[in-house]
Amino acid sequence: MFSIIQAAGWPIWPLLLCSIAALAIVIERLSSLRPARVVPPRLLDEVLSVTRANLPAPDVVNKLADNSVLGSVLATGVRAVIAEPRIAEPGLRGAFESAGRAAVHRMERYLNALGTIASAAPLLGLMGTVIGMIEIFGSQAPTGGSNPALLAHGISVALYNTAFGLMIAIPSLMFYRYFRGLIDAYTLDMEQAADRLVPHLLRFAVPRAPG
Repeated sequence: MFSIIQAAGWPIWPLLLCSIAALAIVIERLSSLRPARVVPPRLLDEVLSVTRANLPAPDVVNKLADNSVLGSVLATGVRAVIAEPRIAEPGLRGAFESAGRAAVHRMERYLNALGTIASAAPLLGLMGTVIGMIEIFGSQAPTGGSNPALLAHGISVALYNTAFGLMIAIPSLMFYRYFRGLIDAYTLDMEQAADRLVPHLLRFAVPRAPG
């Protein structure tokens, strides 16, 4: 591996940094976007059960918020009803929507960086190819002779950087698309959970006086 890096020349170092960053992001997102940490399967049913008779105590709501991303969204709705007993449906839905936007922002963490790496890696590889071609042409002597060592080094720089750039870009793009689809699915699940919880929480809201 070290001999390949030496043969590829200095243009491969930015690609190596990109590969390390992409791998770190993929591992972190695979851990953070697990269903148990985002939308636990039975969490909504547990919340509906706990709030069947009355609103939970603040410490229970705090535990719900710390449970998962969905838990933080549902806890926001519960806190909104506790803080404003006369809250109307539009206000409660607005609280859920605000919490949902914050949750989506949390789930999309680092994804822009991963997408940038997927887009930039082929360009960095192309830059290495261009540098290799420059070295190839530079190895040609004005008299028509050539330097075989410089010629071989230029070819190595051109080919290795192109291949390495594609090796980084393709998996990065695949994981970027995968994470995007996963977040869209989680977002839909949270929206459906909020829709189910809204009428349930409105039972505890104090009706507003007419007029």
